[in-house]
Amino acid sequence: MREIQLPRRALLLSSVGLAAGALAGCAASPEVDLDVAPTPTFGPGPGATPEVDATPPLEPEPEPLVPEAPVLPDVEAVIAAHEGRTPQHWGVDIPGVVRTGVDAGSADPGRVFLTLDACGGPGGSGFDERLIAGLQAAAVPATLFLNLRWIEANPGLAAMLAADPLFELGNHGSAHVPLSVIGQQAYGIPGTASVRDAAMEVWANHVALTELTGVRPRWFRPGTAHLDDVGLSIAEALGERVLGFSVNGDGGATFSAATVAAEVGVAGPGAVVIGHMNQPGSGTADGVLAAVGALRARGLEFGLL
Repeated sequence: MREIQLPRRALLLSSVGLAAGALAGCAASPEVDLDVAPTPTFGPGPGATPEVDATPPLEPEPEPLVPEAPVLPDVEAVIAAHEGRTPQHWGVDIPGVVRTGVDAGSADPGRVFLTLDACGGPGGSGFDERLIAGLQAAAVPATLFLNLRWIEANPGLAAMLAADPLFELGNHGSAHVPLSVIGQQAYGIPGTASVRDAAMEVWANHVALTELTGVRPRWFRPGTAHLDDVGLSIAEALGERVLGFSVNGDGGATFSAATVAAEVGVAGPGAVVIGHMNQPGSGTADGVLAAVGALRARGLEFGLL
């Protein structure tokens, strides 16, 4: 198996040094009072080269520049502003969910936008090394939606993924549950049951990702991808737009490699593809990497939203 090699770069929260320029020193000629005879000195005679201290003056070290920490929204104010609201919409494709490059306002909406979830928790904290290494080798950018449980189980991997400019990290929730304010369920998984629960499902991982990357996450995808409109409003008030999908690439990491290749391979310009990067035993890696070649053969390229 090819060993994954994730490039390193300095995290945004580290100090940035400034290189000091070399300074040339020169001695100033002293002024002579013509009314006073100069005091005789003993040294080299006429025509001799005077001794000059060539050591440049010491300059103070420049102060390191420390980037300002991102300003976080007031989560308690967001909670207070949403208390008492009754949801009107529920599902994976409610109004406000971004599903295409056009919806996202992408500068290049005709690209294909690959997104990969890492759900965390029991059975969900694995890492598909072959998939990520294959994307790196092919220079395919992707938005990686990390759940807080996955980050806590894989802190080193999370840090290395954050350091790779090929990838953007998105928020996949804290407990990986549907985002609801009344406890709606999806696939038998109960959702958050109140405004506060919904806000904290977004917020805890928002803080963790901000600390990990040095920037606030721009995108949120709830566990199971289901949410109501009050939950969507909460996520947006916390600074994150909700990203859905237009192509279900791997059926929750249940499709065979051939099916994944077929599903992803028919993506059109602007499509948002969903897959998973936490199930190395699935057909996702082989299928996605095969589809990359097929899509490029059709003249399509990949991008970040």
